[in-house]
Amino acid sequence: MSGRLKGKVAVITGGASGIGEATARMFSAEGAQLVIADMDVVAGEALAAELGEAIFCRTDVMVEDDVAAAILAATQTFGQLDCMINNAGFVGAVGSICDTPYEHWRATLAVMLDGVFLGCKHAALAMRVSSSKGTILNTASVAGLRGGFGAHAYSTAKHAVIGLTRSVASELAPEGVRVNAVAPGAVVTPLIQNLTGADNDTLRKLAEKASPLGQAMYPREIAGAFTYLASDDAAHVTGEVITVDAGVTMAPEVSDFHKADAAFLGPQAALDRISHG
Repeated sequence: MSGRLKGKVAVITGGASGIGEATARMFSAEGAQLVIADMDVVAGEALAAELGEAIFCRTDVMVEDDVAAAILAATQTFGQLDCMINNAGFVGAVGSICDTPYEHWRATLAVMLDGVFLGCKHAALAMRVSSSKGTILNTASVAGLRGGFGAHAYSTAKHAVIGLTRSVASELAPEGVRVNAVAPGAVVTPLIQNLTGADNDTLRKLAEKASPLGQAMYPREIAGAFTYLASDDAAHVTGEVITVDAGVTMAPEVSDFHKADAAFLGPQAALDRISHG
């Protein structure tokens, strides 16, 4: 690696697995110091210990104090915050719009949109008082670029994340803080494997078939986009959404999410918090 992020400090929500883990590994290899913010204590602590220049902070992105605490951990431990990656998420509510329970809808947006808002808010507060102006990066999705690539709540949240990215970028640009998003296509991750029940080879073949490039994508490809945006190579890039999808947005697909039985594919804690106020 080239050390493109040497001397930079990053907080990554959802950093213990999938895209977040791959990004943490790449950032670390490029010289960054990290706060891995995640609900999974076992995986998060193990990853932080493995990487070395990293700490774990248990973080529920639906809880504002948790998000603030993760950022405070970065500034107190490493002295600054250079990059905030709002990446935590799940699939959430699936099914027909006619059958989707309101609490499933709200619980999905609480993580997928409100969590990004909280990350942007508290990162901006930290960066405003820092001499080292940083960058805020959000995980969007091709589902936020057009209809049919995701479930209703998920797609709505990702459209909103793109709008929030551009809106916050316009406010923070005069202060030297850049705000961008990465919109992945279908990425072969353990989460997708668990949801579909398909093995890695089957998912790879399906992804290759769906891609005009004939390529399956893995978390490392998304991590590469985040690394570029966090580096000084992207010093003049803000308010942008980089699509990393192996070309799938060029080819219309029919989503199965709307045909599925109404269900909630995410942490029970998220649903319980919404259901019980």
